[in-house]
Amino acid sequence: MRSLYLSALAIPLVFVRFCAAQSSGTLGLQDGFLSFDTPSFSVQLVKDSQTLYSLTTKGNTSAFDFIPSDVMSQRQSNGNYHLGDLTFRARVVGLSAWTSGDTSAQRRIVTALNVTSGTLAAANLSPTLPSGSLLNITRRWVLSDGDLQLLFDVKNSQQQAVEIGALGAPLEFNNIFTGRTAAQTNELCSLFDPYIGQDAGYVQVTPLLGTLPPLLVLPVGKSPLEGWRFLPEDTSTSLGYQSQTFEGLYEWQFHTLAYAENEWKNVTPWNAPSSATLQPGETRTYGLRFVLAPSIRGIESELVAAKRPVAVGIPGYILPSDQPGKLFLNFPSPVKSLSVSPAGALSWVKNSDAKAREWTGYTITGHAWGRSRLTITYTDGTVQTVHYYVTKPAVQVLADLGTFLTTESWFDDPEDPFGRSPSVISYDREVNAVVRDDPRAWIPGLSDEAGAGSWLAASVKQFARPSAAEVAKMEEFVNRTLWGSIQNANGTVKKSVYFYQPDLVPNYDYPSSIFWGNWWSWNQAASYATDRAYDYVHVIAAYWSLYRVARNYPDLVKTHTWEWYLNQAVMTVATMTDGRVGYADDGLMEETVIRYLLDDLKREGLTANATLVESRMRARESIWAGERYPFGSEMAWDSTGQEGVYAWATYFNDTTTATNALNSILAYQPTVPHWGYNGNARRYWDNVYGGKLQRIERQIHHYGSGLNAIPLISQFRATPTDDYLLRVGFAGLSGPLSNVDQGGFASASFHSFADTLKWDGYSGDYGPNFVGHALEMGTYVVDHPDFGWQAFGGDVIATSPTVRVRTLDSLRRRVFIAPLGAWLSLDAGAFEEVELDTEKETVTLIIAPSAPGVSSAAAAPVARLVVTNTADNGLGVLKPTVNLTQDAGAWVIPFKNGVASVTLAL
Repeated sequence: MRSLYLSALAIPLVFVRFCAAQSSGTLGLQDGFLSFDTPSFSVQLVKDSQTLYSLTTKGNTSAFDFIPSDVMSQRQSNGNYHLGDLTFRARVVGLSAWTSGDTSAQRRIVTALNVTSGTLAAANLSPTLPSGSLLNITRRWVLSDGDLQLLFDVKNSQQQAVEIGALGAPLEFNNIFTGRTAAQTNELCSLFDPYIGQDAGYVQVTPLLGTLPPLLVLPVGKSPLEGWRFLPEDTSTSLGYQSQTFEGLYEWQFHTLAYAENEWKNVTPWNAPSSATLQPGETRTYGLRFVLAPSIRGIESELVAAKRPVAVGIPGYILPSDQPGKLFLNFPSPVKSLSVSPAGALSWVKNSDAKAREWTGYTITGHAWGRSRLTITYTDGTVQTVHYYVTKPAVQVLADLGTFLTTESWFDDPEDPFGRSPSVISYDREVNAVVRDDPRAWIPGLSDEAGAGSWLAASVKQFARPSAAEVAKMEEFVNRTLWGSIQNANGTVKKSVYFYQPDLVPNYDYPSSIFWGNWWSWNQAASYATDRAYDYVHVIAAYWSLYRVARNYPDLVKTHTWEWYLNQAVMTVATMTDGRVGYADDGLMEETVIRYLLDDLKREGLTANATLVESRMRARESIWAGERYPFGSEMAWDSTGQEGVYAWATYFNDTTTATNALNSILAYQPTVPHWGYNGNARRYWDNVYGGKLQRIERQIHHYGSGLNAIPLISQFRATPTDDYLLRVGFAGLSGPLSNVDQGGFASASFHSFADTLKWDGYSGDYGPNFVGHALEMGTYVVDHPDFGWQAFGGDVIATSPTVRVRTLDSLRRRVFIAPLGAWLSLDAGAFEEVELDTEKETVTLIIAPSAPGVSSAAAAPVARLVVTNTADNGLGVLKPTVNLTQDAGAWVIPFKNGVASVTLAL
């Protein structure tokens, strides 16, 4: 049926439509549009500019449009980029200076050309390029094999050879939230992300609903996605370009050498920069094609169908150096060679894991810390790049983080007038010093995400893997600074303990180099306000973490009992939800901690406190259950509320709301063969509030990665055949490992702009990112339908007669056995090896008192194992085959000669 349909539409219908658009501007809206149909899309071009005005899917009765046609009247000026524009830098061979061309800069009516069958519209772009341009460019909109294509015929019109040093196609999609309601934003808008993979590169445009078909932008011919450049525009316009409601636009760069020699000269770009030389009269065609995928989960299958190179990395592309990765490639042309930059950063050997011959598998080992680029060259000349980030062994990353936070970031100044001592405070890696002062009061003020982030990470690290020395520091912080300074005696939590009000602290030396006139340089009254619920969750997490330490490693705590820490957490929940704290009815960052807290209250038999917490959470969830888009926050659009909404919707069996939250996350958290974008949830404004380099930009592995991974990985445990959730979720959980440098400092995020490509100098709001990692990281064992037995976070060391897996994740505290739906969690101890007998449906565990190779890790007095079945598979819950005692829901397993072993069976 499809081939007949494509044949029937081989000759498109083209007509001109006029509208009563505003007459101002240079785009030409007032002169009408060219409209035509393809098998997948209804398309409109602006007649004068022949740029894309509208791209809607056929058969879609909603108002959804991939292009912001509904606000195009506010984007019709010079300097506004549209799909169909082109930018370039070129020079006559032998000269050093580049000359630039940009079809948006001084827009004029392009010269329309006669079209032949299959060509929808064509124009010469000379009128809208600078006079004397070195290049003569013809743009064509084409229907080829049923796909819409955008082609640029680039001709050297000079008498000498011309080198093209940069060539880019701006992409405009409707990521404009300005002036929209929540419903309009979610139903009309999209987000787009690149796979910067050279010839294998593509851009995916995902509607925010998460349920509509996504758009794929693919290369035509030799049109590599070599670079990804943010497009500067006027930020003072009504739509607020490069703001919280309009992130901005990017361009697909076919060549990047001219930028690498200039604006990018101080960075290592994602791909090796290239240029192209055209002889006099020579023409080269570059192009993009637009393909609709059936769903977000179906993107890779659509790429395979389109005969594009597809790469699948397990567990992803952030690779601890002691953990082997797997890379599976699918492309009609065989692999010719592999190479890596920097040299020696990775090594690889072929494996035979793949079940189908369409896939070629490699086992990848990381050797050099940091970024690396694996280049795959196929026999037909196609080049694909896969981007990795190698860390220290995951257990060492956590050890370094804990040490750094409780030493280098430790602030101990008894004379501090703001009550910040002792504490784990924000840190500036660029000057290697704690942040005592910043105009944003919360950053040095130990609250908000960007001020609490460091002590939050240090606290939760003790839950993840306690260290005696670190626990002692955190007890001191909690009992001298958190309780009594950050948190008041009535349970309320300050927005900051630091403030700018010189008359109240006359002996404090506020730096004169800082401008103190902005709104965020709070005075004492503003800092001491207690009306922000987000701040309370960080406090709850700290108390709950020390409860877990005191309960399971009792010799490590000296100041309070585990009951005290648990009661403090409950008291903070009660205060946060007593009706006097703002945003308490929004989904809150890292509030999955409260669900863990509730589970622990039930395990401890503390019915009254459990009932209180549960009733407060039920009241919040009942509000969300009545809303289609219950993801509100302080911002116009956000990716923070989904985590909490999912947590309580699933707890209270509200499947509809949980599904809506999950779909929302899938729309903004992609999986692509690039460590920076794989599992990287959409964040782009937080550097303004928590970064040292303040600007709106797509952030890499900000806290959205770790937090939004919680619902994804949790849902995978409920539906363990949905390996897409595992891949994206585990990638998000792995993100926080990349933030930690070789000395243990954790940056808030990585700057993605092509002229920067570095980690931010501030620790900022890394803490919530680490919470997601600590709550859900583990070793996930699956029998993949395409790749057989795989271990995300571990190493499969045997598959016959039993499946044996060595745990290699950062915590060594959790294992998920997908075929059994078995979630194995250690309150104390560390998994070393797991053995699954698929015939007998038994699991044998080898457990050590602490993670190997980390001298600072506290040894558990006994192993405490919690076993649940998280999947609706009818198998029941695994139980020990020997008699063991239970304490608060945990099987207590004694160590013998430094090791414990237990077999579980159904």
